[in-house]
Amino acid sequence: MGVAEAQQWLISSWVRSCKALGATAPDDEIRATGKALVERWSHPSRTFHNVRHLIDVLGHVDELAEETHGPDQVRLAAWYHGAVFGHDEDAERATLDSSDEDASATLAHDELAALGVPERTAERVRHLVLALHRHYPDADDFDGAVLCDADLAIFAAEPQRYKEYLRAVREEYSAIPWPVFLRARRAIVSKFLARQAIFTSPLGSAWEESARQNLAAEIQRIDKEIAKLDAQT
Repeated sequence: MGVAEAQQWLISSWVRSCKALGATAPDDEIRATGKALVERWSHPSRTFHNVRHLIDVLGHVDELAEETHGPDQVRLAAWYHGAVFGHDEDAERATLDSSDEDASATLAHDELAALGVPERTAERVRHLVLALHRHYPDADDFDGAVLCDADLAIFAAEPQRYKEYLRAVREEYSAIPWPVFLRARRAIVSKFLARQAIFTSPLGSAWEESARQNLAAEIQRIDKEIAKLDAQT
């Protein structure tokens, strides 16, 4: 799929979901909001959290859609889950802080409400975006589970694609010194491996084994890199 085709598909999908949730704004206004979101996702600084990632997450939401109560709410939450994405040289903030999620959630509510989406629905989308912070949805939130699983599906990618993902993430956070990045990344991967289950939706559980293999292999590589660094000091 070329860039132009991808953007056309994205905007059409965006308009469908907005209208399905009751947006009353004219179609050209809905499209304009969608195009502005695509521009956010297309910023040159985004080497992983970019349009490709957005398309991947939306595709995985579709794979898991039968488990959702409100599939279009989940799709719009996917659109907004990384709409606001900042960089910071502090590794802890860059990898763990929720400020981007908070800002993205607020943007979702405000823009959807401005398009005429009912307040209750706009608030629900805001809540879903917030649920992605540390990827711990409420136990009874099936929509949140699907959104989180769709976002984490990259963990279960084929090994070559997983390597591409790792390179893209490192480039995105290139301002963080390599030793600091390694240790922050190790902390994140370790937390996911320590969970009883990485994926919490029934269909998403099919990705569990592949994800754990990728994450375990990453931990081994990180430990080797850290050992090399320690030996040099």
